[in-house]
Amino acid sequence: MSIPKAERMQFKVGKYDVIAQPMNGSAHMLRYTVRLHGKRIGALASMPTESDCKFMESPPPVPPLKPFVYYRPGRPKKGATPPSAASDAGAGAGARDDLPSDAIPDALRGRIDD
Repeated sequence: MSIPKAERMQFKVGKYDVIAQPMNGSAHMLRYTVRLHGKRIGALASMPTESDCKFMESPPPVPPLKPFVYYRPGRPKKGATPPSAASDAGAGAGARDDLPSDAIPDALRGRIDD
């Protein structure tokens, strides 16, 4: 006993003609070929919607490719001067060290009292 193959179907999705035919070597998977006014505009492996068909008819413009950038900052060269320590220290880094270890922030004080 063999598995029955899916048969070829033809239907419309909006103004588009869709032909569903079995894929080679497959009993159940269908290839959906989309046509507009007799001209093939694309094919899908899943059931196309009208939105998919519109996208195949007029795809959005593709932006131009950017040239490959060769400069990538990485590890500094040997003998390079290290960055200054003043630029690494943020404005809030010193404020944290000034707090005593047993201080409770005001945002948490209300939760602790409850």
